[in-house]
Amino acid sequence: MTDLKRGLGEAVSAAFAAAGLPAELGRVTPSDRPDLADFQCNGALAAAKQARRDPREIAAGVVERLKTDPRIASVEIAGLGFINIRVSEAALAERAIEIAGDLRLGAGAVETPRRVLVDYGGPNVAKPMHVGHLRSSIIGEAIKRLYRFRGDTVVGDAHFGDWGYQMGLLIGAVCDEDAFVASLVERVNARATPLTAEEEATAFAALAEHISLADLDRLYPQAAARGKEDADYRDRARKLTAELQARKPGHHLLWRHFARVTQVALERDFHAIGVDFDLWKGESDVDHLIPGMVEDLEAKGLLVDDQGARIVRVNRQGDKRELPPLLVVSSEGSAMYGTTDLATILDRKQSFDPEQVLYVVDQRQADHFEIVFRAAYLAGYAEEGSLEHIGFGTMNGTDGKPFKTREGGVLKLHDLIEMTKAKARERLREADLGAGFTEEAFEDVAHKVAVAALKFADLQNFRGTSYVFDLDRFTSFEGKTGPYLLYQAVRVKSLLRKAADEGAEGGPVTIGEPAERELVLLLDAFDQALSEAYERKAPNFIADHAYKLAQAFSRFYAACPILIAEPAVKESRLTLASTTLRQLELALDLLGVATPERM
Repeated sequence: MTDLKRGLGEAVSAAFAAAGLPAELGRVTPSDRPDLADFQCNGALAAAKQARRDPREIAAGVVERLKTDPRIASVEIAGLGFINIRVSEAALAERAIEIAGDLRLGAGAVETPRRVLVDYGGPNVAKPMHVGHLRSSIIGEAIKRLYRFRGDTVVGDAHFGDWGYQMGLLIGAVCDEDAFVASLVERVNARATPLTAEEEATAFAALAEHISLADLDRLYPQAAARGKEDADYRDRARKLTAELQARKPGHHLLWRHFARVTQVALERDFHAIGVDFDLWKGESDVDHLIPGMVEDLEAKGLLVDDQGARIVRVNRQGDKRELPPLLVVSSEGSAMYGTTDLATILDRKQSFDPEQVLYVVDQRQADHFEIVFRAAYLAGYAEEGSLEHIGFGTMNGTDGKPFKTREGGVLKLHDLIEMTKAKARERLREADLGAGFTEEAFEDVAHKVAVAALKFADLQNFRGTSYVFDLDRFTSFEGKTGPYLLYQAVRVKSLLRKAADEGAEGGPVTIGEPAERELVLLLDAFDQALSEAYERKAPNFIADHAYKLAQAFSRFYAACPILIAEPAVKESRLTLASTTLRQLELALDLLGVATPERM
C-alpha cells in the first residue's frame, strides 16, 4: 500500500528522469496553498540551474507527462516553475477505502526490522521521581511504542541509579541521623554468619519503622551539599560506596531497604502515567561484570593509571575540544557512574545484542554519554554508531525556569500528577462533561484527561527544545492540547453510537466536499508522520498529525452533515468518521495516551 504523496512522488520523479534530469528532483510535498493544490513539486527550479534552461519550460515537459495519470485531476505550472498537483476524487476515495480496510490505518513498517533497546526513565533508588523524570519517561515510552509498531523488536529498560556515590552518601547520612540504624548496620557487619531469612525479615521490619522514602528524600540533598564542601565527608561516602559494592552485609541490607521503599513509589508513579518497562535493571545488576571488564580493558591496553584512579582516554584526533577521560575505578577502588554505564553496554550485548541502543536522557548529559560511547567502541562492546543519546530540553514553569514548587523546591512527579488530575476534574465540571457518571467512571475520565494533558504538552514539542508547562492552558478542551484530542475522539464515538442505534453503518466512499478532501489527505499523511517520527526519534510528528487530523474532522463534521445525509452519502461519511477515529486513537496510543469511551 502506497500513500498518495509517495505514489505521486514516484510518478513525478519518473517524469523528470524521462526528460533526462535527475529523478530526485521530483520530490513532492504537501502544497503550501491547499486552496490551489494538494501537492507541489519545486524541482523544475533546481533543474533549471543544472541544465541552464527556463524552469517553466522544464516544468511544462514534466506536466505533459503527468496529465495522463488517472490519480491526477489537474496539474498546473505556477510562478517561476512550481508544479501544482490536485488529486482526483476517485483516487482520494480509493485511498480512503484502502486505509479503512487496513489494520494499520495506512501506516507502513520498516523493511529490515532491528533489535532496539530504549533506555529511559532513569529513576534513582532512595529518591522519589520528580518532574525531571517526566520527559524521559514520556518521550522514551513514545519512542518504544513507535519503534515496536514499525516492526522492530524493542526492549524498554528503566535503568535505575542504585549503585553509585549517592548510595554511599545516603548510608552515611542515615547512620549519622539514626543511632538505631547505625547500630543495626554495625551488628550485621560484625556477624560471622549471614542473617537467616527470619532475622532478615525482622531487620527489614525494624528499618521500615525508622526510614521512609520521605526521610531519604530529605537527607540526600543535605548529604550531597555537604559532600561538595567537606572533603572528609566526601571521602567517607566514597569508602562507604566501595564497601557497599563489596557487599559488606550491613551496608547491603540497608541498601536493599532503600530499594524496597523506593520501588513502591516508582511503580505507582510510572503506572499513573501509562509507562511500563520490559526490564527493571539497575546499575547494581552489572556489578558482577565489572571486575572482568576492568581486566579486559587492561588487556586491551585501554586502562591508564591516573593519580590513584584508573581511566580510559577517549579523545580522538580532530576533536574540537578535549573530552575528559572515562573514570573506571576511583582512587578508593569503587566503580563510578560511567563504569556501570559501560558495564551495562556489555551486559546488553551479551543478553540481547541490540543493533541500536537509544538513551532517552536530559540533553545536559550529552558529554557523559559521548565519553561512555567512545569507550564502548574502543573496547569493542558496541558497533560504532549503534549507541545514540536522545537528548531533550527542560520542562519549565510559566516563569521560564525549570518547573519547581511555589517554595522553590523540586516538584515531585506524584504531586504534579495529582495537581493535573485536580485541574482535569475542574475542567470537566466547567464543560459539563461527565455528568451522570459514577464517581469511579468520573475519576477514570479525569485521570485520562490529566495524562493526556501531561503527555501531549510534552510530546507536541520537538524533544530537543525546552518548553513551558502551563497547567491552565494544557488542561483546556480547546487549542492544541491532549484534552482537546480526547474530546474529539469521544465526539466521533458518540456519533458512531447514534448511527449504530439507527442501524446505519459505513459503506463505499465518495468525495465531493472540500472538507472530505482535506480529511482523506490527512488520513493519507499518517505514514509520512510516523516515518518522520521514526527517523528523527521525535514523537512530535505524531502529535502534530493527531492534532491536524482532529481539526480536519471538526471541520468535516461542521461542513458535512452525516446522520441526516442521503443513504449513500451517509455511508461514505460514516466510513470516513470511523476511519478517522481509529487512526486518531492509534496515533494517541503511540504517544501513550488512552481515550475514554464517553465524556
